[in-house]
Amino acid sequence: MSRAAQQQTRNLTDQQLATQNQLLGQENQNSNQDRSLLLPTILNLLTNPGYTQSQQDAITQQGMGAARTAFDALQESAQNQVARTNNAAGFNDLTAQLGREQAQNLAQQARQNQISFANNAQQQRLAGLNALNQTFGIDANLLGKSMSVPGQLLGVRSNASGNADNSGLDSVFGGLGLGLGSLFG
Repeated sequence: MSRAAQQQTRNLTDQQLATQNQLLGQENQNSNQDRSLLLPTILNLLTNPGYTQSQQDAITQQGMGAARTAFDALQESAQNQVARTNNAAGFNDLTAQLGREQAQNLAQQARQNQISFANNAQQQRLAGLNALNQTFGIDANLLGKSMSVPGQLLGVRSNASGNADNSGLDSVFGGLGLGLGSLFG
């Protein structure tokens, strides 16, 4: 190979290397920008997991309202029967029984709401840990232990979804409906 051919080969190689370095730099900049956009959401998941108080209140009111509606309908039916027959025999006993059943139903609804709130907070905390792991390569097991999250729970959702390799943020945020996984494809 002549000196001119060697120089041309070096120039083309240097040009190709410069182009690749430029593309890698742009990709790195885009990746850093995506991470900086995602970081506040991840931190919010870790520091403020679960429903807000106003969301909890709305969920509680909706659940309690539905339970009350059913018992109000039964109460009205009993009152209509008394008005129709003009016979109040057994009405007070029926009203007392409906009240006891309503109290039991409302207590069960409140208990179920508390369980749901706790589960949601745990799911969001786990999603934040997994997002840190996938976005920044931070050891989620170590962080989970420091936050009192059992190691067995980390990655459970992804494994249950058949995505054991945790290959994207879509699997982390899919169940939360946040749509942030689309930032990384």
